[in-house]
Amino acid sequence: MATLTVTAKEKSTYVIVVTISDEDDAALIPNSLTWTLTNDVGTVINSRDTVSIAAPASVNNIVLSGLDLAIADSERRGRVLTVEGLYDSSFGNGLPLKGEVTFEVTDLVAVE
Repeated sequence: MATLTVTAKEKSTYVIVVTISDEDDAALIPNSLTWTLTNDVGTVINSRDTVSIAAPASVNNIVLSGLDLAIADSERRGRVLTVEGLYDSSFGNGLPLKGEVTFEVTDLVAVE
């Protein structure tokens, strides 16, 4: 996973596409997959801690909106989406999968 180049807009909708692949870059469906949304110093945003993806796939859309992208006056604008899961491959079963993406939330002037 990499740093995103597009910024999210405050209290709008932002979709992060998480693509899972194995050691050979082939599409992989993990056994389990969760995500956590924090600011850039690790504080969980909008209680989005270890959110389970019910039916993990090789491509997963994580939709953030509203309070996920809210900014209080003194709050940091950086966000980190961390993804964790387990997968099986020719190297073993129940292998850990971890990754994260960082992005900024644009503070809109007239949004409350």
